[in-house]
Amino acid sequence: MKTPYKNIYTVLKTNRFIVIAVVVFSFLSSGLAVWSVFNINNKALNNTFAINTDGSVIPLKWVAQKENLKVEALAHLELFHSYFYNIDASNYEKNLEKALWLGNSSVDNLYRQKKADGVYNRLLQYSLVQKVLSIESQLDLESKPYRFQTKTIFEINRGTVVDRYELISTGNLIVVDRNFPKNTHGLLITDYFEKSLKKLTNEN
Repeated sequence: MKTPYKNIYTVLKTNRFIVIAVVVFSFLSSGLAVWSVFNINNKALNNTFAINTDGSVIPLKWVAQKENLKVEALAHLELFHSYFYNIDASNYEKNLEKALWLGNSSVDNLYRQKKADGVYNRLLQYSLVQKVLSIESQLDLESKPYRFQTKTIFEINRGTVVDRYELISTGNLIVVDRNFPKNTHGLLITDYFEKSLKKLTNEN
């Protein structure tokens, strides 16, 4: 006997199919959303941005940290030793301020000690020019903090006399947040120590 109503089992079957389809679609949508967020996050972690001279943002691809660490550490040490020892009466305040951003209190203590000893006063009084000639650093990146030893050759121009010196300095490097433009490499010098200083002769 025909009725105007569909078989109840057919209706339930259809409803069940619709519910299952909706649930599966929801799971797929959620999975796709999670994957998209994860992918975007990974891309963000592997990219940094710089501001161009016209104000536009430029994305820069980061290489793996371990591959880049040695390059950045050597550049950080060269930058610090250049600022700290390449000084004259006209630039020493500006250079030393930049150098202090690259190290911790051990660098600041050395700066204060040199200031108390009259190093910078003599620089002004006699118009001395201290120029860095070369910087060579050795790194131990096997364990943290990263140990380093740097040999800095510099000369002091006293007008009629020019003397050359070799400075051996040691310390550690630790990773910190990058601070543009004050600490672009995201490294900080700790336990800084001037190990030895000797005057070079023409024979050296």
